[in-house]
Order: sequence, then structure tokens, then C-alpha cells
Amino acid sequence: MSFGDEHDSNGGAGQTRTRLPEAGNDVYGGARRPVRNSRSLITVVGVVTLLIAAIAFANRGDGADNPQTTSEAKGSTPTAATGVRPVKGKDGAIATGYAKDEQGAQSAAANYAVPLGSAEMFDSARRHEIVTTVYATEVAAARQDDLDKVYSDKGFLARIGLREDGTAPEGLTFISRVIPVGTKVEKFNGDTASVAVWFSSLFGLAGAGSENPVSASWYTTTYELKWISGDWKITDFTQKDGPVPVGRDQAASGAEDMADAVGQFGGFTYAR
Repeated sequence: MSFGDEHDSNGGAGQTRTRLPEAGNDVYGGARRPVRNSRSLITVVGVVTLLIAAIAFANRGDGADNPQTTSEAKGSTPTAATGVRPVKGKDGAIATGYAKDEQGAQSAAANYAVPLGSAEMFDSARRHEIVTTVYATEVAAARQDDLDKVYSDKGFLARIGLREDGTAPEGLTFISRVIPVGTKVEKFNGDTASVAVWFSSLFGLAGAGSENPVSASWYTTTYELKWISGDWKITDFTQKDGPVPVGRDQAASGAEDMADAVGQFGGFTYAR
């Protein structure tokens, strides 16, 4: 099931211990150093490290008087921070006001993917706010009608374990969250842009007796963006599965831990 924009209506850690040689049995052939010496060394190293960090922080500044250009800030890796402020403000809970460049288009696409894949899309009033905020005016009305049909489909809601009003049954917590991993500009022409967002999504019901436990999926959504009235807006999108990484051998968390996590860990404003 896709969670990047709309939903298809069809559908104890190990410990490492180091044993030091006992007195009289030193495999290195020498006496063990007094404990106080190693502690003193650790203290000195710690103080020096903190001092260096403090000096670096003081010299860094807030960037307001010495802004970096995009070319200076890109760094040597694709994920290096650019140093350019990603967004000016917010429209409700959604970050808006992006720069009219490739970087701004990527930030907009990543941040728009988050509410479009959120549990709030299952609430009619909140869904309408999200759609009118992230979509271009000329397509928002039609898009809203399409989404209303999907999110109000009783069969679809029943299949994912929700009530007819889109809420979770008593005792269960509904989780739908998108976590962008990266973005890529496919096309950029000044007033229009095509940006791919690769992301992981969490979706399901947490709680005792859940028949749809929370699971993770991976997708790439490509958004078509247009510069309208001083900001990027979505005009269309396409989506595909993956790339999907190999899962690690980790035990799944309990329903209570998962339900607690979604309430305790907030989201981010994403930037390129």
C-alpha cells in the first residue's frame, strides 16, 4: 500500500566486556598501570575535546553575517548540509515559503510528502487543509474530490482496521507516518520542477489484538511542482515501490512501545 500521497482503495542489546589481566598474570609481560593514571588521562582528553568543541562553536556563529553560497556549502557528499535556510515560515503545521531554486524545490517536496502520508489525511477537515496548502489551486479541488472518495470508502477503511469515520477502534493507536530519506531533482526549469522523494513509511494499528500491526514500507514519489505566488505547489505526482533495503535481524517492538513512540517522537522540517 502506498502512503506517499494517497492510499490505494484496493487494497536487550548485546554487551561487550573487556577483561583486564589480573596482577601477576599480565599477558603483555608488564605490571598494570594504576587506575588513577588512566582516569587522569581520560579526564584530560575529555577537557581538551570539550574545549575544542567550544572554540569551534564560538567561531561558527549563526551564519547570519556570513552566509554560505550553495557552491561553498554543498560539501563532498550528497547528504552534506548546504547552509541555506530551507523555509521561511509555516501554513498551519506545514512548512511553507521555500526558495525559488532546486534546493527549495527539494525541501518543499520532502515536507509536503510528510502530511500527505500522515494519519491526519484520514480526518476530513484536516485533509482539506493539507490539500489546499500543498497543491496548486487549479488542481486542488479535483485532487480533494479524489482523496475524499478514497478516504471515505468503507471497504478500504475496514480492510486497514479503521472505523467508518477514519478513527482507530478503542484501545488501538493508528499510525501513518512518512520519513523522507533523500530527494533528487529530476528536472528544473525555473518556475517548474520535478523532484523525487525516497522515503520509508510506517503504517498500521498498534495495540493488543491488532490485526494490522505497524509495518515499514519503502517508496519513491516524484512530485511535479510549480512556482505559484511565491512558493512551490504540487500539480501532479507518480509513485513506485522502493528502493527497499535488506531488513536487519532485529526483534519487533511490542504494541505498547510502538504506540508510545508515535506520541512521544515528533516530526521534522526536512531540508536539502
